[in-house]
Amino acid sequence: MAFQEPEANKRGSNSNFPRTEKRILRFKMGPFALALDTKNSFAASSSATDASGRKMDNLQMVPKKFFASINNEEEKPFDFLRILFEGVIAGGTAGVVVETALYPIDTIKTRLQVARGGGQIALKGLYSGLLGNLAGVLPASAIFVGVYEPAKQKLLKMFPENLSAVAHLTAGALGGIAASFVRVPTEVIKQRMQTRQFASAPDAVRLIVSKEGFKGLYAGYGPFLLRDLPFDAIQFCIYEQLRIGYKLAAKRELNDPENAVIGAFAGALTGAITTPLDVIKTRLMTQGSANQYKGIVDCVKTIVAEEGPPALLKGIGPRVLWIGIGGSIFFGVLERTKRYLAQNRPDNATSKKD
Repeated sequence: MAFQEPEANKRGSNSNFPRTEKRILRFKMGPFALALDTKNSFAASSSATDASGRKMDNLQMVPKKFFASINNEEEKPFDFLRILFEGVIAGGTAGVVVETALYPIDTIKTRLQVARGGGQIALKGLYSGLLGNLAGVLPASAIFVGVYEPAKQKLLKMFPENLSAVAHLTAGALGGIAASFVRVPTEVIKQRMQTRQFASAPDAVRLIVSKEGFKGLYAGYGPFLLRDLPFDAIQFCIYEQLRIGYKLAAKRELNDPENAVIGAFAGALTGAITTPLDVIKTRLMTQGSANQYKGIVDCVKTIVAEEGPPALLKGIGPRVLWIGIGGSIFFGVLERTKRYLAQNRPDNATSKKD
């Protein structure tokens, strides 16, 4: 075990050192670090002499951490407001971009799910209701990520490392619940317009409230949660876990294309699994005041009895395509925006000037 001897010690043991002078020599020994405190005291009762005659006292065995952070900086305190703000901005941006890009595919999916038997679907007006939908998507996406990010980071600190998936699942569900109060009315209006029940979003809101009451804006709220809570939890969990595994294998941060591919896979897989829930949600949301279905169970029984079990998978092709591509765009934009905001924080700007 070799080390470089301090210059003062090379002068021999008879050198007069100031009593207040203190030197610490540290040696890494497996999971421990050996700290040697070389105070210049000549009391034989409190010192030990090494092979070369030097005085060493106060030997300390200092435990060494088995897990270290990625960088050598001290762990920063949990900044809830900053994480919330950056999550809101990143989530809102990603939500608007992906909704605008993929709205026509979503319209086709909705019309397929509503069509009875072998009914034909119209391919006109595929952007019908987009502007009204964006007015809801922007705050809903912002709320979701704004809740998800701080919840995820807080839960990851609470759970052990081998239960990170539970933290991601829980954070995704919490984000989904918070966003549902905006998402559901937005979804009801969007799907009514996609099926050409209304000409504009304001007309949709006014007529729905007048005919069905305020609760009409929350038609299918139960099935929506039944679909979206597991969807959000599963999608974000798959995405986060794949990113963790990929980063460990690559031993570096991921780039934008890699985040996009992982997001596409997570979205497509989750979209396929939750298609039956999406069909039920769509039927209940678009039935209007007719109240053809009495609830989730009755909706499933009626669909299976009248159209057969395969009807529960209606629209699975456009849905998987839409959510797969959407996951690619959403997570790609999300990570890019988060990185941009992190690089342009006031503290970073100050340090760059210094």
